[in-house]
Amino acid sequence: MTTRVTNVAFAVLALLAAPAWAQTVPCEDMQFDGLGYTVCTAHAGDDLRLYLNDSDGQLIGTPERLAAILPADKQVVFAMNAGMYHPDRKPVGLFVEDGTQEHKIVTSEGPGNFGLLPNGVFCIADTLSVIESRAFAADPPSCRYATQSGPMLVIDGALHPKFLADGTSTNIRNGVGVSADGQTAWFAISNQPVTFHQFARFFRDDLGAKDALYFDGKVSRLTVPAQGREDLGLPMGPIVALIAAKPAAN
Repeated sequence: MTTRVTNVAFAVLALLAAPAWAQTVPCEDMQFDGLGYTVCTAHAGDDLRLYLNDSDGQLIGTPERLAAILPADKQVVFAMNAGMYHPDRKPVGLFVEDGTQEHKIVTSEGPGNFGLLPNGVFCIADTLSVIESRAFAADPPSCRYATQSGPMLVIDGALHPKFLADGTSTNIRNGVGVSADGQTAWFAISNQPVTFHQFARFFRDDLGAKDALYFDGKVSRLTVPAQGREDLGLPMGPIVALIAAKPAAN
């Protein structure tokens, strides 16, 4: 049985402690098959961006530093890690920032989760999409922002063929799924270790994602300032963040 739960008490307490301009609830806690997830929702047309380096070419690395370098009238609504990266924090695969390709796409099979084909690309354009990497390479869409990661979790409504229902490998995991009409993206992180199969089913069977992409595991982090959530961790590579204007002070 599927249940969906909003952590009302946590949200109310966080909002009471937040400044006036942050009185929003951008993310919610949900449950599916007895497992907990936090889900942040964005829509086509929102100020959703991918970040890697600052204007001086230095790694941003953390949501806290991202918030610090934003214009004074802007705020981070939520932010999380957004794709796998090398020890030097450079993306493993495709990365497009503000229309400029910073790293090229990788379509070959390889080691680790990234190379567990099919993998895919999350693309932010007029609509929001997750596209299998080889299909993306064969007919590249115009993305304002794009990040490649892997494996795909859901491919056109089907789970990744290598996920096992009785799999035993668990981890904290995060990723993104998109609606069939490209108008909605769900950014989810598990609140306890889950298998790939469990995580993929959450995207498909509870959120209704037509396509979904795994971002990462052990390094998974979510920051939601208005709700008082700031997961700790080492500096990361690509970051996805929803940005909004700060309401004018009264």
